[in-house]
Amino acid sequence: MLYQLHEFWRAGLAPYTYWADAGAKMYSAQDSWLSALPGAPRTAAAFELMYRLGKDYEKPEFGIHQIEVEGLSIPVVERVALEKPFCRLLRFKRYHDQADGLARMKDDPTVLVVAPLSGHHATLLRDTVRTLLADHKVYITDWTDARMVPASEGAFTLDDYIAYVQEFIRHIGVERLHVISVCQPTVPVLAAISLMAARGEALPKSMTMMGGPIDTRQSPTSVNNLATRQPLWWFENNVIHTVPANYPGAGRRVYPGFLQHLGFVAMNPERHSTSHWDFYQDLVKGDLSSAQSHRKFYDEYNAVLDMPAEYYLDTIRTVFQQQLLPRGLWDVAGERVDPSKIQGCALLTIEGELDDISGQGQTRAAHELCTGIADADRKHLTVAGAGHYGIFSGRRWRTQVYPQVRAFIAAHAGKPTAPAVKAPPAKKATPRR
Repeated sequence: MLYQLHEFWRAGLAPYTYWADAGAKMYSAQDSWLSALPGAPRTAAAFELMYRLGKDYEKPEFGIHQIEVEGLSIPVVERVALEKPFCRLLRFKRYHDQADGLARMKDDPTVLVVAPLSGHHATLLRDTVRTLLADHKVYITDWTDARMVPASEGAFTLDDYIAYVQEFIRHIGVERLHVISVCQPTVPVLAAISLMAARGEALPKSMTMMGGPIDTRQSPTSVNNLATRQPLWWFENNVIHTVPANYPGAGRRVYPGFLQHLGFVAMNPERHSTSHWDFYQDLVKGDLSSAQSHRKFYDEYNAVLDMPAEYYLDTIRTVFQQQLLPRGLWDVAGERVDPSKIQGCALLTIEGELDDISGQGQTRAAHELCTGIADADRKHLTVAGAGHYGIFSGRRWRTQVYPQVRAFIAAHAGKPTAPAVKAPPAKKATPRR
């Protein structure tokens, strides 16, 4: 019933939201007589703050239409390379010709960015993608909001997630492929490549793992503690709800995005309160640049998606409560996940010094598991002063992290791929309905 009550509340709030939006425009528009009244800036600011606190936030666009390379503007077109019920594989195609003087771009390495399925949309990695495009051909996993997937498509489990990653890798081809996983997907990506290695399949040239919960026993954070504080049945009974009838996924069991959003805000309530107050003050003072930065951040931060219940519960159990991957006890569709089988695929792990979501050592633990990777093909980076988001977005990402990621990929881009042994057919995960 909670999901249905949430929808009723949103519907009841909508008229006031529209009214607040209209009020903000009437008291701020230069050609409106209301904007000349005493106190108009404060009234307009109050209306806009009310509007932004109450409005629905739809999935943002990537909006990457061009990049600048060596002083030249290169057009970029977003394409769907492969579409699955729960995910689209997107490619950002760069268009250039020899006249640009950038013919070398056709030989750039290919990067698959595996985005998190943990509440936010893949557009959270917009800055990651835009930066990578200067030197790489870029694909990204664009996970679908579970409330938009018809229940007839069946369940989506953590095993299915791993199968999707493997299918995307095979679809792109491993000849010049490098895989980057950000946060949550570090675990299923490591599992996917481990299983491919065990089957004798050719592997990507490298895998870069950024701020992920590979071993949550290391430096546990408040996020880790929340996942272990209650037994699995508590999560199933208290945070799993059914999609209402007004969505295509009606009847599907999900972990709703609005609950995840409440969790995000509850981690730092004072910071968000201060941010909204500062936004109000910026509007009153006419600091439009700072106000726009606030809008841009919260347009992304407040846009959340529902996660399939099966996948969410699998992740809680496998990653956070039982730590099956670092303990060597994880079976996926009847196959044991053994990272020591990985050979010929370089490994870069990245952590933020101040990461309050994946603590220090959790991502670095991949090196202890991947014993088949030569020491010369491993590297770890701890980014001083960076929190969780700083390692893949913003100034630190662009100036400190990306140069090292680019160099690591370049150093392993030319290594020959060992011929693959014919792989046995992958076992398909049995969907739970």
